[in-house]
Amino acid sequence: MSQLQNFNEQPVRTAWMDEHNKWYFSIVDVIAVLTDSVNPTAYWRKLKQRLLAEGNETVTNCHGLKMMAVDGKMRLTDVADIEQLFRLIQSIPSPKAEPFKLWLAQVGSERLDEMEDPEISIDRALENYRRLGYSENWINQRLKSIEIRKELTDEWKRVGVQEGAQFAILTDIITKNWSGLTTKEYKVLKGLKKENLRDNMTNTELILNMLAEASTKDISNATNPKNLDESKKVAQQGGNVAKVARKELESKTGQKVVSNSNAKKSLK
Repeated sequence: MSQLQNFNEQPVRTAWMDEHNKWYFSIVDVIAVLTDSVNPTAYWRKLKQRLLAEGNETVTNCHGLKMMAVDGKMRLTDVADIEQLFRLIQSIPSPKAEPFKLWLAQVGSERLDEMEDPEISIDRALENYRRLGYSENWINQRLKSIEIRKELTDEWKRVGVQEGAQFAILTDIITKNWSGLTTKEYKVLKGLKKENLRDNMTNTELILNMLAEASTKDISNATNPKNLDESKKVAQQGGNVAKVARKELESKTGQKVVSNSNAKKSLK
């Protein structure tokens, strides 16, 4: 499960790995937070070389995971778990080191709490969206969209679709078919980079996206696709259900559903 988390409004790409029961964090993103470097990738490259030369076992044990890059593509990224990051931070002079360590510990603790009681994660999501200025109506829609997305990804796992690149491929097909834009094009329209696209959809956009994903899940459950190519066809069909609804709505209102409107600005 990959997601974007924020430390003092700065994004940090993370991934929760059930098989390891651990959070993994993008090392480059952590360096960007701690150093404000204009080129955190170069900073990490030099730091890694130095630590390897010193025989640092933490660097040796760090590995790569595919995470969403700025260009919207899944790219292999060096990651570290919380314990490894604590050790790496010791080699990065920064006044933010101690606050960041506290944040890391909190992230780890919150995940364990959520595993014990899933309602905690819902409550936290509610508070985070309220703090960021979203309307109550939009928040309700967003939480429902999270539920529907989870049902879809569970269905994909059931039929053998692999997390990461294959999930991204199918998501892109669904988005393209209902909205007329690829995920990358949609984010460009809204002026987004690393931000979550759904967090910047209007109510109507969220509803149509939910319809597309729910339809894809139902069609997949009914047809049991045997491989990725068959799941691609299902994704097209699910997206088309919402496309028909979008075009019908646009014909009645005379207004485009897909827009550059930002949810926080337009839905308060």
